[in-house]
Amino acid sequence: MTEKFKKDPAPQFLTEERAFLDGPRSRFKELWFTFKVQYQFIRAFRKLHFIGPCVTVFGSARFNEDNVYYKQAEEVGRALSEMGFAVMTGGGPGIMEAANKGAYLNNGYSIGCNIILPHEQKPNPYLHKWINIPYFFVRKFLLLKYSYAFVVLPGGIGTLDELFEAVTLIQTKMIHNFPVVVIGKEYHKELYHHIKTMADNESISKEDMDLMFLTDSVEEMKAHLKEHAVKRFGLIKKPMRKRWWFGETERNYKNNNL
Repeated sequence: MTEKFKKDPAPQFLTEERAFLDGPRSRFKELWFTFKVQYQFIRAFRKLHFIGPCVTVFGSARFNEDNVYYKQAEEVGRALSEMGFAVMTGGGPGIMEAANKGAYLNNGYSIGCNIILPHEQKPNPYLHKWINIPYFFVRKFLLLKYSYAFVVLPGGIGTLDELFEAVTLIQTKMIHNFPVVVIGKEYHKELYHHIKTMADNESISKEDMDLMFLTDSVEEMKAHLKEHAVKRFGLIKKPMRKRWWFGETERNYKNNNL
């Protein structure tokens, strides 16, 4: 196992997280790892504190500009920026890039939480602010922490992981009942059918079916978010105050509240 890590071209942080998940190590290594994780959290909280109410957009990193879902993600980013939301993604290519691009080119605020990977790791060029995160679980937490809604476009295993992470936290009342919009009825029809099968077999409650709103329409998405995010949580224009003793200057502060 150790020899494999030495030969692996993956970045240091990736091999470090993999080693951490391999099982118990020396107490010193475990303690040192927790300090480094704590540092990443503090660094991210400081960087993202003033971004304002966000909507996080999830989707595949593998679609290019000619893909219909890429174009739809651009429309989603543009619509969210028009509503006054900051648009947050994983910061990479594909759907993430498209959603950031839609917001960026529409004078909205575009943010990326980029994971450090051997592939698909470069932040896309449509970001006003981004942070490179070395640990998956830290990145996932940040994508959830600042958002009042989640929009899920077609994607792969990682996208489904992010979708069900959000829904599980809502279902178990660990976070508020934020709206989760799943775009792409045809693409997600088997997924939706399986969720209905779970409800029919009572492995989830019937009410859990309402935790996700399935649509093909960006206009329906906007109406759903206005009702279940803007109105429900009373999102209004209210500037956040920077604190000079924390070093929060105009350079790293942006008023982007609704």
